[in-house]
Amino acid sequence: MVSMVVADEKPQLLSKKAACNSHGQDSSYFLGWEEYEKNPYDPVANPGGIIQMGLAENQLSFDLLEAWLEANPDALGLRRGGASVFRELALFQDYHGMPAFKNALARFMSEQRGFRVAFDPSTIVLTAGATSANEALMFCLADHGDAFLIPTPYYPGFDRDLKWRTGAEIVPVHCTSANGFRVTRAALDDAYRRAQRRCLRVKGVLITNPSNPLGTTSPRADLELLVDFVAAKGIHLVSDEIYSGTAFAEPGFVSVLEVVAARGGAAAEGLAERVHVVYSLSKDLGLPGFRVGAIYSSNAAVVSAATKMSSFGLVSSQTQHLLASLLGDRDFTRRYIAENTRRIKERRDQLAEGLRAIGIEVLEGNAGLFCWVRMGSLMRSQSFEGEMELWKKVVFEVGLNISPGSSCHCREPGWFRVCFANTSAKTLDVALQRLAAFAEASGGKGAPARRGLAGGPARTMSCPVARFSWANRLTPGSADRKAER
Repeated sequence: MVSMVVADEKPQLLSKKAACNSHGQDSSYFLGWEEYEKNPYDPVANPGGIIQMGLAENQLSFDLLEAWLEANPDALGLRRGGASVFRELALFQDYHGMPAFKNALARFMSEQRGFRVAFDPSTIVLTAGATSANEALMFCLADHGDAFLIPTPYYPGFDRDLKWRTGAEIVPVHCTSANGFRVTRAALDDAYRRAQRRCLRVKGVLITNPSNPLGTTSPRADLELLVDFVAAKGIHLVSDEIYSGTAFAEPGFVSVLEVVAARGGAAAEGLAERVHVVYSLSKDLGLPGFRVGAIYSSNAAVVSAATKMSSFGLVSSQTQHLLASLLGDRDFTRRYIAENTRRIKERRDQLAEGLRAIGIEVLEGNAGLFCWVRMGSLMRSQSFEGEMELWKKVVFEVGLNISPGSSCHCREPGWFRVCFANTSAKTLDVALQRLAAFAEASGGKGAPARRGLAGGPARTMSCPVARFSWANRLTPGSADRKAER
């Protein structure tokens, strides 16, 4: 038998998964981060740099955490009651997690929900952040080619977290500004039909509550509607509640677990097995670098499978030891929750008032680390092309990294997500001054720059946009709009 080999054909050294371009990293959401990292703002060293307003980090209460650490040196010193636990923590830990930490986490999650929900530590699965938690749930609930419905606008990272390795599909549930982007039964039914036309088997609905990027909590009526929908279809409901501790105004945060528990009876028990919650300490405590996430489910099979999968992304034993002590301090968590939400409201008010003074519309919000704003008055055309043109100007001319609505799969051009909790109040004033000067210079409806804001004149573009080839290639028809089909 003669083996035919083409001389010029190069062997494929990487897998199809490694070589594919479906990660979502070419989205404007991530590309804005890249530009910030090349030229980060510093009030002294680089006052003309880009200010990061595209990253939902909570740096508002670090001083509270640092004060606790100083008062409790055993937590960082790997000690318990003055005695070293180094050897205990250095050895292999069961991937079910340390009981002390899971107990403390379960209580903290309940406290964040006003103790209206009780969490059983034995049904909590620890993961390396919410990213791992959401992906593990997709592996548990959906096969390759199955679909989840997600209301828009939604967190751009879901295109990576839910789809890239699992092979699952996302079908957008199109929501509009006409009712504040609240989900409706008509929108859910429409998404379900579109999935069927694509021959996709719908396995569930995934929501973020509070919403990223809207910065709003889901009203109880909307949660009732969602629970009714998944019950009628016999599918799952995943509620990503990583911003649950950021709600600062009425109507307060309501967990989907409250809605399910209120139903009672055998039907509610069966429904509870198809409702799953994702949580992490990245937003409420501002600890994304600690990589602490969790899945909570009443479905024993899901808990078992997700626990096995968690072995690929465990929470380190020293992190669990530290956080078991911190979250176990009930007086501290009570004071922290109250003060952290007060600071979030104060900083959000600063941003929202500043944007409105410029003439930019801000969606009314009551949670989250960002504002959802409409900047159509600054766009040359009311289209997604106009949105991308404005976004490039804001990044390269104004020096602010914000996230365009198209990266969140919003159907209406002109909306942007602007984060406020990862910068100081002074830096936020600099950002507002830059934006006000840009609005005035561009001839939009923006008001003149406010008096008394910190910082110098608006940043001028150090190099033309044309230099950035990715920026010229990026259109709403490529990375950011794929999931609209």
